[in-house]
Amino acid sequence: MTTIETDQSEYVSWRTARWVAPFFAAAAFVLVAWIVVLAARLPTTHAAPHWNVTWVGFDVVLTLLLIAVAAAAWRRSPWLEGAATAAAALLLVDAWFDVTTSSPGIEFGASVAEALLVELPVAIFCLGLAQDSERVLALSVARHSTAPRFPSAVADTQSATGRTSEPCQRI
Repeated sequence: MTTIETDQSEYVSWRTARWVAPFFAAAAFVLVAWIVVLAARLPTTHAAPHWNVTWVGFDVVLTLLLIAVAAAAWRRSPWLEGAATAAAALLLVDAWFDVTTSSPGIEFGASVAEALLVELPVAIFCLGLAQDSERVLALSVARHSTAPRFPSAVADTQSATGRTSEPCQRI
């Protein structure tokens, strides 16, 4: 689905298959239409027969993702970027549904506080971690391969850190 290409200046870059962008654009268009249908037809309240299973299952998956982030960070694994991004997404979803499904009063206040003080800051941290791990991984690949370097990763690291030290080689 992605290819590595070398241009005339010997820099390596990547691009996705031609069908990927139109596929996701079409999916977004269909989803916008579906949102309009849902907004018009969904009731404001609904009783879910497996509410407890839904939330426990969601929190189990979120816990497993946070463990995956910890393990990937500990092992300096290239999986860190994906695990941290997925954890951020689930933390944002958790905050949204906690706040929007809570009852008025103390439950709502507790949900907003948890979202603002825990879930959103950890999600932002996960996104920063994912971005940083991608940058370091690209730099590591560029420095340790026989292929030409990725110019943006090298420049970003040098300008951000002010140094050109080698990243850890254990991946």
